[in-house]
Amino acid sequence: MQETVLILGARGRFGLATARAFADAGWQVLAHKRPGAPVPAQAQGDARLRWLDADVHDTTALVRMAREQAGVSGVAVVVHALNPAYTNTAWKAQALPLTDAALALCRALRATLMLPGNIYNFGAAMPALLAEDTPQAAQTVKGRIRIGMEEQIRRSGVRSVVIRAGDYFGSGSGTWFDQVIVKDIARGVFTYPGALDVPTAWAYLPDLARTFVALAHKREQLPAFAVLHFAGYRITARQWLEVLTPLARAQGWITADAVLRYKRLPWAFIRLAAFVVSKWAALAEMRYLWDTPHALDNHRLIRLLGAEPHTALATASAAALQDLGLLTPQAQTARA
Repeated sequence: MQETVLILGARGRFGLATARAFADAGWQVLAHKRPGAPVPAQAQGDARLRWLDADVHDTTALVRMAREQAGVSGVAVVVHALNPAYTNTAWKAQALPLTDAALALCRALRATLMLPGNIYNFGAAMPALLAEDTPQAAQTVKGRIRIGMEEQIRRSGVRSVVIRAGDYFGSGSGTWFDQVIVKDIARGVFTYPGALDVPTAWAYLPDLARTFVALAHKREQLPAFAVLHFAGYRITARQWLEVLTPLARAQGWITADAVLRYKRLPWAFIRLAAFVVSKWAALAEMRYLWDTPHALDNHRLIRLLGAEPHTALATASAAALQDLGLLTPQAQTARA
């Protein structure tokens, strides 16, 4: 029997990538969006996604809609892909209530909750390799809230899986990759928040989305509350330059013998602006992530799945630029 997944926040970058991955795997996909919000342009015409317009806090209405669409099989999995705006104020006000709403839906639907986690929990003193049982000592607002969210889920009694990953790229816009790193790549400029040789964790969204699907199939083999790490890539700015430079040459953004110009993000200016721009204050608080080498240990995930979905970095980078509308087909074909 075909299983059904409900994606909360399916209009977002992660939500839509995950909705597509579940649909590709043959699941019936219920894609939640807030009332009146448009279907994303890239999802229009995709008949595999059944859109539900509802306030996520209106459990009764959303459960009714989900049951009507799912039929006798019911909803097996709920993916919590909702995020507040990036400011600390929004996170303080909304993050825990959104998690409460997701848990309420899972209780009513008797579904497993799946949540994308991140590395905020570990804090600036984190070791270079992060395992699921690495002590969590967050000092930032978002880090403490992330710890609270996972504890809230653990105590709920709802069967749940948290999949922790690094910074996202691919499947559209809205992260450091497109908003900073490749923002000026067409002018031959590569802007990076950290130094050239500090390795950090990255996740190509289509790979992470496929991992969610694979773990959904294995959910009954997991404990009632499980945390797993998705390794993705452990790469430096220098490695990003090595991958992106051939693409820039093929596109004609730089000459055949040139390299992308490395530019450091102006953190001093951001710190000054943080006094008046709340989003920049939240960004400045997370600067330590770019100065602290880190990677995610995925041994538990590998033991369960056999292998982690993984796209070669050059291929993933080209696809990410294509998703942003930056690459011509010729340049994509010409990548090294």
